[in-house]
Amino acid sequence: MIDGIGLQEILIVSTIMFFLGIYGFFTRKNLITILMSIELILNSVNINFVAFNKYLYPNLMQGHFFSLFVIAIAAAEAAVAIAIIIDLFRNIKTIDVEKVSSMKN
Repeated sequence: MIDGIGLQEILIVSTIMFFLGIYGFFTRKNLITILMSIELILNSVNINFVAFNKYLYPNLMQGHFFSLFVIAIAAAEAAVAIAIIIDLFRNIKTIDVEKVSSMKN
C-alpha cells in the first residue's frame, strides 16, 4: 500500500478510464472528442505501467520509462491528428466523422 492507496484502487481507476476512452472512441462523431478518447486510453495505460512498476519492482524505473515513451508517442500522435483535423476542416468545413468520406482532394 502506497500512501493509503492500494494497487486495486489504482487498477479500478485505470480500468474506468480505459473503458470511458473506448466508449468515447466508438460513440462520438466529432474527431476532436475521438482524439481525446484515444489520449484517455493511453493515459490509463500509463497509470498501469507506473502502478505495476511501483508494486512489483519498487527499486527499478522501467514502468516510468515506458510511460515517458508512451507520452512522447501520444504527443506525436496528437500533433499529426490535429494537423489532419485542421486540414479536413479547411477543405470540407466539418470535423464530423460521418461527413468525411475520403482524404483525397
